[in-house]
Amino acid sequence: MLATTLVPRTADLFDQGLESRTGAALLRFGAARQRPADRIGWTGEGAAAWLDEARGHVWSVGEPEAAAGLVLRAALTMPDRIREFTGPRGTETLVGRHLPVTGIVEWIFRWTVDEPPVQRGEDRVVALDESHHDELLAFLNTHSPAHSTGPGAEGVSLWAGIRDADGRLVACGALSSLRDSGAPLMASVATDAALRGQGLGAALTSWLTRHAVRRHGFCTLWQLTDNTPAERLYDRLGYRNEDPCVSARIA
Repeated sequence: MLATTLVPRTADLFDQGLESRTGAALLRFGAARQRPADRIGWTGEGAAAWLDEARGHVWSVGEPEAAAGLVLRAALTMPDRIREFTGPRGTETLVGRHLPVTGIVEWIFRWTVDEPPVQRGEDRVVALDESHHDELLAFLNTHSPAHSTGPGAEGVSLWAGIRDADGRLVACGALSSLRDSGAPLMASVATDAALRGQGLGAALTSWLTRHAVRRHGFCTLWQLTDNTPAERLYDRLGYRNEDPCVSARIA
């Protein structure tokens, strides 16, 4: 698990061509979009990693053993700055042989560069502005208490929603951004708990995806591995499923 620490030669993260390989979309969309001159990165044979210093988070892509080597190198050389990491599935087990690992979450980084098929009810979606933030927050707290992004959160460029015939909000979602690159990231899509299964989430997700693809050329999202209904929807809308990831904290 040998690795080289690079400060600040961020272009070296891409010397292996990893950003164009299957399973390395996190590098392509998460780091390759912008290359800050002072970003710290690491490369090893078959893997690359970079540091989100504000969070103390190391992102890595490539082969699990090589990626784990980069995470370990980062954590052992910068123990006061590295608190968590993301890597290809299996990285957590390899890192856990050397350091205590907690809070393991398996997820999939999904992305598309194509506009999805038009979904029924998509014409009901409307953009929402700051005047709707209180309404959005109340809706999310009721129907999706674990939402990842809230109204007014940094990096959110758009909120959208669907209303019923009485004007009541019945679904909402946001376009946020990947912290390291600013790439569009769909977040906090939620529907009224009493109306699930009627296609509201599909309509909203399709509309947001179409907006992002037309504006940015692509859209990304995070999917928890045990969310089967979401997986079926994202498959139907054309999101690629090539990047199984794991995130964890270093205790």
